[in-house]
Amino acid sequence: MLIINDTCVGCSVCVEKCPYNALSMKDGVAVVDQDKCTLCGACVKVCPVDSIEIEQNESKTAVDISEYSGVWVLAEQRNNELLNVSLELVSEGRKLADELNEKLTAVVLGSELSKAGKELVAQGADQVYIVEDEELLQYRTAPYTKVVAELINKCKPEIVLLGATHNGRDLGPRVSARINTGLTADCTKLAIDKERKILLQTRPAFGGNLMATIICPEHRPQMSTVRPGVMTKEEADYNRTGQIEYLDADINDKDLGAEVTKEGVILKFNPEFGDEDLLTEIVQIVKEAQHSVNLEQADIIVSGGRGVGDPDGFSVIENLAETLNGEVGASRAVVDEGWIDKEHQVGQTGKTVKPRLYIACGISGAIQHRAGMNNSDVIIAINTDAEASIFDICDYGIVGDLHKIVPMLSEAFKQVLSEE
Repeated sequence: MLIINDTCVGCSVCVEKCPYNALSMKDGVAVVDQDKCTLCGACVKVCPVDSIEIEQNESKTAVDISEYSGVWVLAEQRNNELLNVSLELVSEGRKLADELNEKLTAVVLGSELSKAGKELVAQGADQVYIVEDEELLQYRTAPYTKVVAELINKCKPEIVLLGATHNGRDLGPRVSARINTGLTADCTKLAIDKERKILLQTRPAFGGNLMATIICPEHRPQMSTVRPGVMTKEEADYNRTGQIEYLDADINDKDLGAEVTKEGVILKFNPEFGDEDLLTEIVQIVKEAQHSVNLEQADIIVSGGRGVGDPDGFSVIENLAETLNGEVGASRAVVDEGWIDKEHQVGQTGKTVKPRLYIACGISGAIQHRAGMNNSDVIIAINTDAEASIFDICDYGIVGDLHKIVPMLSEAFKQVLSEE
């Protein structure tokens, strides 16, 4: 923000209009506090003599896209165990890397991660960057952001993927802001534009009523968070070895302490943390005593929609899910009504699932819900409306009252399971 002293008449109109108290009068001339100013432009509009200007910084040197190469997956771990979404992303990253004829790198932060490194190679990574430090044992925003941003700036990957988990949704935007690139959140589909060789990032928009494809043509890396359960996790090949030649000298492997093993290229990077990097301290981790809902990894899901009638109607859904040792799912409509917690929601604005068996009870089959479960191996639909769209995608359909049919299914399954 620039005040032109020679033309300022000291009317103080700008001081009165500034919503952030960033302007004051001194010696009859307006003065701006740059720390408070947000460049909103309110003062520029009201100045009667045009004595206030917003200086536009000279545009930064355009990013040399040719310097960036390779696909990265920021793998996430809990207690040294990789999350399923990270393995899904390695499988998806493998496809993208192959299409671009680039290498696939997995990055994992924590402590004692040698097992995780081998698992990532088996899943399809060409090389793994392991960042081990006691400060990284549990996720914290500041140290994780520092390490990931520094690695990206040093190694210059073309694409960076991470899971749309609680941690991923915190880390992704902070890293993208620090390295000055874009981020597409909650993607449900990734593809490569064959002509331009850029990443096509598709995600739901406007409450899931349409799908938007977003590109990042002028900045690198291209960053995306991807919902758990969206991508298919391929079978791991534990006989697979990494391609050692993919570790090129530009990565500065001596500075980063690279170690090549028979399982692949595992790169160890020792970060140095100052007090300014450790803004928080983990005092204690308390796990909730309630039942954990893990729809993304469930083999069997029994879901209820408006057809259950009311919150009490979910009791038959829960009984069937318990009988089958499955999880309880729900449509957005009943979650919005407050009949069941949001963690049970399946669909574009909920969770994307791929169980072996999905039983949809009283769910009409709106496109938003179908997008979250239509890749299930077997779909059974129960609905009183024979014209419900859920019957268009199901493998088996039952037209009838779920309050009569679901208890019958529970009893039948109990009998069959007791005989095994």
